[in-house]
Amino acid sequence: MGSRADASMRRVSTGIHGRVDPRFARVREEFARNFAERGELGASVCVIASGRTVVDLWGGHADPARERPWREDTLVMVHSCTKGAAAICAHVLADRSELDLDAPVARYWPEFADAGKERIPVHMLLSHRAGLAAIDAPLRPRQGLEWDTMVDALAHQRPNWEPGTAHGYHAITFGWLVGEVVRRISGRTLGRFLRDEIAGPLGLDFWIGLPEAEDPRAARIAPPPPVDPHDAFGAALLDHGSLTRRAFMNPSTLYFAGGAEFARRLRAAEIPAANGMANARGLAGLYAPLAA
Repeated sequence: MGSRADASMRRVSTGIHGRVDPRFARVREEFARNFAERGELGASVCVIASGRTVVDLWGGHADPARERPWREDTLVMVHSCTKGAAAICAHVLADRSELDLDAPVARYWPEFADAGKERIPVHMLLSHRAGLAAIDAPLRPRQGLEWDTMVDALAHQRPNWEPGTAHGYHAITFGWLVGEVVRRISGRTLGRFLRDEIAGPLGLDFWIGLPEAEDPRAARIAPPPPVDPHDAFGAALLDHGSLTRRAFMNPSTLYFAGGAEFARRLRAAEIPAANGMANARGLAGLYAPLAA
């Protein structure tokens, strides 16, 4: 999480809270503009430079109704930033020589060898080259909350392309693929491994599988705007036969409007490609050691 802010950090004005080193004053200005001009609802930003926290700001609201202020410790779903946390877990095991990135996935997860996948090495899971970006079997939104259901579907899935010949974003499957390897080796879910080995020891506000006790701190995300059919990605997402749609929308767990109870279950589930819960300070603390 970086060191405690020192005397050079200046408190910022009402509306935007926190501190900023004078050298990074423009970051504060642009952060404030997000609210004044760009429709920002609520957010936090943290910058760690040379091991020292130089920006630590937050502001706005933690719900679309603007009834809850965004606080210093507010948590929000960080979507694909979660993938970095999942990858770090795998690399910790590799650093301890418990995981060989060149070994077949099936060495650690025997069921994965089904459907012609017996030779896929672990490193292809991490580099989005395994050809498992999408699952063919139709899945309901709630099935995306069920770890065993998802890893079983991936174990029996035939690759979408010949592994290693192409790169394609494993938007949601990445987390279950890497996470199951971590689970088979460590005996712990990826979220538990992250807390035990990384986030807990470093004092990071970062969770994959948010405990119920932490749920009151969670921001409620405003719905995204409708998909633009004139945008190339939007058009592919609307095409029910496209690999893009299958990769992002099967299951459509992250996009399912299932009410407050479903949202709580979504935060509590472990979807290590997409549903990490953190704030900017937790993210900065996770990635700063890697950058250095």
